[in-house]
Amino acid sequence: MAPPPPASLPLSQRLMHLAQTLQFGWFVGHVTLILCTIRYGLSYITLNYYSTWAKLSYRTAFVAAAATYGIVVYKAFRARARANARQQGSPIALAGDENVQYLAMALVWLFSRQVPLALLPFTVYSIFHVATYTRANLLPTITPPQQSAATSTSPGARPTTKSSPLGDSIGKFVKGYYDVSMTAVAGLEIILWVRILFSAITFTKGSWILLLVYTVFFRARYSQSSFLQVAIGDFTARADAVFANQSFPPVAKQAWQTIKGMVRKAADATDINRYVGGQQPGMKKAQ
Repeated sequence: MAPPPPASLPLSQRLMHLAQTLQFGWFVGHVTLILCTIRYGLSYITLNYYSTWAKLSYRTAFVAAAATYGIVVYKAFRARARANARQQGSPIALAGDENVQYLAMALVWLFSRQVPLALLPFTVYSIFHVATYTRANLLPTITPPQQSAATSTSPGARPTTKSSPLGDSIGKFVKGYYDVSMTAVAGLEIILWVRILFSAITFTKGSWILLLVYTVFFRARYSQSSFLQVAIGDFTARADAVFANQSFPPVAKQAWQTIKGMVRKAADATDINRYVGGQQPGMKKAQ
């Protein structure tokens, strides 16, 4: 992220300087997504999820999601272009970017039928992005950190900067809940795949196409998210324990082993790392 504007400027100019950055538009997009999700959640709780306001909130949330991830993809593309225009990467390598994947899914959800569960993973990411931006950019812009006198008597001692109590609280929140929240996102994405599969089995209009698209996205996420890998591993272990029970007929056990083997072969055949140089992606979180 870009550093906050100089503390020597008046507050109005600092805010104007901040608002003119592309990163601020990214921040506004995440805030909009959170607010729209809350508004849609109220409609969902009151069983008015097909009202005008509910549909507007749902679609606007995914417009905001597409805008935020689009900004990140654009900035990454521009940075690579400045570094070396010849090394933009292949289409497969571009598809391996988590932000490209979430941008594509935001657009898919935007033009698909309403699936309320689809909002939640985006919202969890947005909460942490808003918190991080607020701590790193917004708070220092509104209340620039003050320097305290050096406590050391040595000639080379420098004054220390007092951190914001609110900023410290936000930092503790992000550090304390990040892993738990990413585990929750992994669980939500698994449940969402099962939800779409159920819709496809019941022949809901457009569900088979949506299942295919989301399965491709889900496979790409599995290659890059250690949280999703752990969640899938836990699910498989629990399923193995259930089917190992003597009360299950041998046919059901054999069917489970067959399905598990087919999924494993399909996963190996569609490993995107095989097509982008065999490198394991770093643990980069979606923006």
